[in-house]
Amino acid sequence: MAISAGIPAPDFVLPDHNGVPCKLSGFQGTPVVLYFYPKDDTPGCTTEACSFRNDYAEYQKAGVVVLGVSPDSPKKHTKFREKYSLPFVLLADEEHAVCQLYGVWGLKKFMGREYEGVFRTTFIIDADGMIIKVFENVKPEGHSAEILSLLKGMPPGQED
Repeated sequence: MAISAGIPAPDFVLPDHNGVPCKLSGFQGTPVVLYFYPKDDTPGCTTEACSFRNDYAEYQKAGVVVLGVSPDSPKKHTKFREKYSLPFVLLADEEHAVCQLYGVWGLKKFMGREYEGVFRTTFIIDADGMIIKVFENVKPEGHSAEILSLLKGMPPGQED
């Protein structure tokens, strides 16, 4: 089970798509959409990423940073970003330590097979670094619009 709303977002450092270390607390003062997804360039993950891409101007207008996290390598993230013109940062959690920290790594089932992987989960973090909303078992289609609807209903800096 993922960590819940109402607590400070656990800080971490992960390499971005260029291999440059990216620290969550480096975004202090800015709201963050932190979304965890299973794998680059798969149907559901592509749908989700392209929805964030299509709505990216709205996130920028709202002053919100979008960060995607998966166990893929920076090199795979770069290919994924280029293929779909993704304008936001993708972070590589190859050892899935941050996925475990956030409670989004565990046993999954698909077509009768069990394996460990990422539970598609999104955390909305306010400008003070507090988790204000957790979306678990995310459906890729329409998820970005759902987040924007939530963000538009909150005054800047006054989330929750």
